[in-house]
Amino acid sequence: MSRVILAIAAALSSIFYALPAFAANYEQMPTPSFPKNWQLGFQTPVTPVAERLMDFHTLLMWVITAITVFVLILLLICIFRYNEKANPVPAKWTHNTLLEVIWTAVPVLILVAIAIPSYRLLYFMDRVEEADMTLKVTGNQWFWSYELPEYDISYDSLPIPDDQIDYEAGQHRQLETDTHVVLPVDTTIRILFTSNDVIHAWAMPAFGVKLDNMPGRINETWTHVTQEGRYYGQCSELCGVEHSLMPIVVDVVSKEKFQQYVEQQQAGITSASDTQVADAR
Repeated sequence: MSRVILAIAAALSSIFYALPAFAANYEQMPTPSFPKNWQLGFQTPVTPVAERLMDFHTLLMWVITAITVFVLILLLICIFRYNEKANPVPAKWTHNTLLEVIWTAVPVLILVAIAIPSYRLLYFMDRVEEADMTLKVTGNQWFWSYELPEYDISYDSLPIPDDQIDYEAGQHRQLETDTHVVLPVDTTIRILFTSNDVIHAWAMPAFGVKLDNMPGRINETWTHVTQEGRYYGQCSELCGVEHSLMPIVVDVVSKEKFQQYVEQQQAGITSASDTQVADAR
């Protein structure tokens, strides 16, 4: 029976030690701009916050995998070695001071080891002292409103109905909007969140951003996208019957193209087909 336990432990250990290899291969995958079918893991991070979130996730995977394997081994030992048939005369002792101190102290140390990087990440995500620009996001039932205060630009972003999706053009069902958010690459952007009605949540997985839009208050975070492209997100707070129909599309472009976009907007060119950057995918 001990051979069975060793075989199971060896199999679990091989999976455990394969995790870093999977992480290394995953980091080499091309940047996905939207969720893929049967995708395993996060979207490839394109901001410092998202990169730190993935690193923290990897750390927690190591911790929980080690705990799971350890507990499983203990359970298997109890099942096969200390069952009634294999151990007909049970031990009579009930306490072990050293063992009780260990199983109390070790979890505390594990929690402290998790808490330190967790709090560092929370403070890192919280807010930026000096931003190059500001994006204000307002949630509505059921669409988004955006404002770039420095450029006096504001607009609504409405979801495109399923029957109007152009699949041949590469559009994606329930992920497209008539007007995209256009942001410059390599720019520190303060993002302010609020709502005109109920609680929403503006979530952009590739940016590592997910924060509630609260009516009557303003929440704040920041982002700094390092790769140009088109990125997709959705509302992540249950906000009513059309909660699943509040997509987000962000085009991250070069600073030169962003300046062209600003000039177009300020000149009154507001058509989505005219203002979106076609090669931002």
